[in-house]
Amino acid sequence: MNSYIINEMKKEESWRLFKIIGDFIDGFEVMPNFLPSVTIFGSARVEEGNKYYEAARELAFKLSKKGFSIVTGGGPGIMEAANRGAFEAGGNSVGLNIKLPKEQKPNKYLTEILNFNYFFARKVMLVKYATAFVLFPGGFGTLDELTETLTLMQTKKLKPFPVILYGNEYWNGFVQWLNDVVVKGGYIDREDTDLFKQMDNIDEIVDYIDQWYIKNSTKLIGEND
Repeated sequence: MNSYIINEMKKEESWRLFKIIGDFIDGFEVMPNFLPSVTIFGSARVEEGNKYYEAARELAFKLSKKGFSIVTGGGPGIMEAANRGAFEAGGNSVGLNIKLPKEQKPNKYLTEILNFNYFFARKVMLVKYATAFVLFPGGFGTLDELTETLTLMQTKKLKPFPVILYGNEYWNGFVQWLNDVVVKGGYIDREDTDLFKQMDNIDEIVDYIDQWYIKNSTKLIGEND
């Protein structure tokens, strides 16, 4: 490989490093302004009228009324529904958008938008300042967020906080597989499945998150560094 190509590669990597740092600086400067917050995940493919869309909208509305900011990936589907609920409640509706070759368009219910170049920086910000996660049915992105967060908790890199799976008919098969295959095979411990809860009652979810935050709020500062 000639020296010109090597130098150009170095320049490209240096520029990439600055963009990574920029992503983190933006997140670190903005996200503390929206504490306490609840991060809501789910499919980008569901539309208004879908039962999960309407449930996410109701949940976000009620959490906002309790004083929680709502944080999503900023796109359509469940993300839009959650941001919409927060917006309609007059609360903070935060979207952490990702810049893609085929641009993801932020939904119209955001009161604050952060645009990220890299998925991994965006994921840090979705986790670091969250009081709780609520995961609605979704695809690879939703499953990725769930399993990475549980891995961080399992390995003590992240202090446990509420991780709630909404939609029993969607999640039951996954949870059964964890118990029947993953736990029985010795790949995780039985108590690792206690890191999340399945809950399908909106009011119970709101109360659970609210009470957990009241009990733990004084312990949260800086613990997810």
